[in-house]
Amino acid sequence: ISACLVGSEMCIRDRFPTLAMAHGVCMAGGFELALFCDLIWAAEGTVVGLPESSLGIVPLAGGIERVAARAGLGRARAIALSGALYKAEEFAGWGVIDRVLPADELEEKAMRFARKLAAGPTLAYAAIKDVAAAYAREGIPGADERLLDAAVGLFDTVDAQEGISSFLESGAGHAVYHGR
Repeated sequence: ISACLVGSEMCIRDRFPTLAMAHGVCMAGGFELALFCDLIWAAEGTVVGLPESSLGIVPLAGGIERVAARAGLGRARAIALSGALYKAEEFAGWGVIDRVLPADELEEKAMRFARKLAAGPTLAYAAIKDVAAAYAREGIPGADERLLDAAVGLFDTVDAQEGISSFLESGAGHAVYHGR
């Protein structure tokens, strides 16, 4: 899902929210794959890390830079250089993992949230992801520039019109979105 060709249309990962679930052990390439997602949820006690340096190699799928984007360069450097494994709770405290749940609740709660995302306003999600990506590339000025274009365009969509109307009539959480 996360691979995109240079010069191609926006890939699916850029348009729709993605959620990774980690349970047990999530390290090296598996952890890097999770880092490609917008959100990472983990079961309590899950072991997470980038152990490649302890093998004499480096993370090859963007782990260093993706941890840096979530937790800062110093934290990413420390994690990658140590080659150590950490508990998910520690990574959550650093902002690398978004939510830690009891193991017996992880799948049910994550799937419920994923279904909510799937039924949500995909055009707004794409705009949120676009603004966040602009921030990552160009800081606040770049994000602010993208925000205006994204926000103005959304007001003309069926989703926004129905979402606003539904909110005014029934309150939050009742709109049905169609991706148009």
